[in-house]
Amino acid sequence: MSEQIKLLGVTIDKKLTFNEHVANVCRKATGVYKQLSRAARVGWGLNPEVIKTIYVATIEPILLYAASVWAPAAEKLMVRRQLDVVQRGVAQKICRAYRTVSLNSALVLAGILPLDLRVREAAALYEAKRGVPRPSLGDREVEKMASAIEAPHPADQTTLTFISLADQEQVDNNSGHEIRIFTDGSKIGGKVGAALSIWNSEAEIKSLKLALPEYCTVYQAELLAICRATRVILSRKESTFGVYSDSMAALQTVTNHCCLHPLAVETRENLRFISLQNKIITLFWIKAHAGLEGNERADQLAKAAATGSKKKPDYDLCPISYVKRSIRMTTLDEWNRRYTTGCTASITKLFFPDAIAAYRTIRKINIDSVTTQIFTGHGGFSEYLNRFKCKDNPSCICGN
Repeated sequence: MSEQIKLLGVTIDKKLTFNEHVANVCRKATGVYKQLSRAARVGWGLNPEVIKTIYVATIEPILLYAASVWAPAAEKLMVRRQLDVVQRGVAQKICRAYRTVSLNSALVLAGILPLDLRVREAAALYEAKRGVPRPSLGDREVEKMASAIEAPHPADQTTLTFISLADQEQVDNNSGHEIRIFTDGSKIGGKVGAALSIWNSEAEIKSLKLALPEYCTVYQAELLAICRATRVILSRKESTFGVYSDSMAALQTVTNHCCLHPLAVETRENLRFISLQNKIITLFWIKAHAGLEGNERADQLAKAAATGSKKKPDYDLCPISYVKRSIRMTTLDEWNRRYTTGCTASITKLFFPDAIAAYRTIRKINIDSVTTQIFTGHGGFSEYLNRFKCKDNPSCICGN
């Protein structure tokens, strides 16, 4: 009988405490930190942005590996202390603080979140992506990527491309289609909409407005518009079609078979059926707000759909970005509660009384060693030096 086993890098003990796993990853992360500390000092060495990049790209992934498995263990005080020990040193290096600076101050000035909260974040996101209900989302269904197993075999996939058009002259040279469909998406005042403007060789013959909930993104609106354009083409009798969109990201998603966004997958399936109907369809990227007649009309319709539509949404799946934002707000609230009720960082709280506001503000400030000394009260001050028996008098004596 064994007290513990290691499975896919996770150490599992017989009581499922995951104490040994946390200890292992902390030792591994500490080894990386020790190498980092040799190249980072208060007054010289690695740039704080470089240290933060190393932390985000190396140390954090080590500690967050398989977080969804052991996330409940992060609520235990002993585990939190182990994670805090690792993070405190890195946070001090990022903001160039003295070793006596508390974790609360260092985290605020470094602009990084407590590790135990990051563990819970990673676990919550993993669960949300797999359909586990979250109270903050209500009855909203999270947008899931399509299964790669259900995708067509690579041998059956057709190569999809789009043509970029920079000005009206290039658009005119590529307008010899029986039907041209201009698509666009818009988000105004938190409201989202999409639209199609359908033209023949002379003028607009039909328009279509699409509504999306306020939590959806412009990216989703652009993809929905392109997808709906392919549905329209399937139902028409003409033989040549041109679809014009000003969203490079949406077109790249549609033409990349590795992207499994549900709207992109449906669009590619529609394109396959269109080719089976012996219809010719060409995708075009056009420059936004460049005075192109069809694009301006689609933009006008999309804005009207966003601000004035009261019908049932044409697409209402909740994007992962909204889920991440919801989880992050919960994390920030918990961090702010700890920060404001904690007994440390009294000097830092004079400058940054609120951790959430500090998290947004600190990125705009160029933090150096002198600034950190002022924000923390730990530095070349008479009162601080007197505390550590480096100066006889805590007062500032002029001329000395």
